Amino acid sequence: MQQFSVITHFLLFSLLFLTPSADARSLRVSANHRYLEYDDGAPFFYLGDTAWELFHRLNREEADLYLSNRSRKGFTVIQAVVLAERDGLTAANAYGELPLKDRDPAQPNDAYFRHVDYIVNKAAELGLYIGMLPTWGKYWSDNNPEQKIFHAGNARRFGEYLGKRYKGKPIIWILGGDHNIHTEGERAIVEAMALGLKSGDDGEHLITFHPRGPGLSSDYLHAADWLDFNMIQSSHGAHDHDNGLFVEHDYALSPAKPTLDGEPRYELIPVGFYFDGFNRQDWFNDYDCRQAAYWALLAGACGHTYGNNSVWQMYAPGRDAVLWARMPWSEALDLPGALQMGYVRKLFESRPFTMLRPAQHIILDGPRSGGGKIRAALAHDGSFAFIYSPRGERFTIDRNVIRSNKKIEIWYDPRYGVAHPIHTSDTAGLQTYTPPTSGRGCDWILIIEDAKKNYPLP
Repeated sequence: MQQFSVITHFLLFSLLFLTPSADARSLRVSANHRYLEYDDGAPFFYLGDTAWELFHRLNREEADLYLSNRSRKGFTVIQAVVLAERDGLTAANAYGELPLKDRDPAQPNDAYFRHVDYIVNKAAELGLYIGMLPTWGKYWSDNNPEQKIFHAGNARRFGEYLGKRYKGKPIIWILGGDHNIHTEGERAIVEAMALGLKSGDDGEHLITFHPRGPGLSSDYLHAADWLDFNMIQSSHGAHDHDNGLFVEHDYALSPAKPTLDGEPRYELIPVGFYFDGFNRQDWFNDYDCRQAAYWALLAGACGHTYGNNSVWQMYAPGRDAVLWARMPWSEALDLPGALQMGYVRKLFESRPFTMLRPAQHIILDGPRSGGGKIRAALAHDGSFAFIYSPRGERFTIDRNVIRSNKKIEIWYDPRYGVAHPIHTSDTAGLQTYTPPTSGRGCDWILIIEDAKKNYPLP
């Protein structure tokens, strides 16, 4: 009986994310400049997956498998690179095609792009947006002179080509590609590509920038007119690295722009692999991914991106195992962290999440730093609040922040996406809450809300 209930729960969860084609629904920044929304004003929850090598390494049947899996799990954006990092100019795709003729951005190979077209169209059928990176950063960076192929002139032409080709498609443009801007020449290339994209698609799609980590696009481009929202890479350096601090930085900037963590710690990647002497037996797991997601979102992010060490590179036996990848991508698709990202979206979309504002001030007692740091967000009308305890440690809040005489309190379990009602009360004032379990991996979210709103359980 228990097995049946688990299967039934998964099927019902999957049905939540059966969405229509994304073809006709363009995106824009919300009026308060904190979130993204559809062109009809409905909120858009950016839940990304890093599939950097998707166009380059998967054939159509494999792409169908990948995209269908991510759609069922509730992802909304697939981040993939046209000119990929792993020998993207010299190693052919699954059909023997290179993206450019003679490594020239002014000579795109139509046969290669027909495969990209197929993936974009399949994603649209499944209600997914492609967060499309025109190129990995090493192809425009002065730090890689032997691989650099872009200058301002051909960057604009390449941008126009992509903009025209994918006009009308569910695309979010992501410039950068794991590199930062260090020189005015590099800035000119990035600017030219952005302007080319806007010229090609008539400004139809949003544009952001994926920086090298740990880093922020706002450090280089916040004032750029073409940058619609900021992106962070909090990276893979340590357990309990508070990516909410990056979000707080961007949230305080003027003019206001949405922001999100586009590359946090990946599931199944060695912790701090870029440091000398790192421990190869220490790997990020699903808990690390959940902690990063809730810390970022409750600090004010407009969405979040998940990553998996096997999936980003589409690792399979016979391929070079970058960063010690040890599981085929098709198996890694179903690791728990990916499923739990859908529970993140389910929670936020169960309430009018665009009303949320960061609210650390409502936490009167509880861990304020370290791995157990409590983070909170409160709806601007005081109708509901989310409080996240990463280690199940107790905390105290003032329930008067919920502007109602009758309040509902619920524990939400982010491991299984299950809500546990605690109490309905007309009591105000201070209250200390002790989550049901505690310790690393025992994270909990307290929902406290106005009973009159009659929100359903997440």
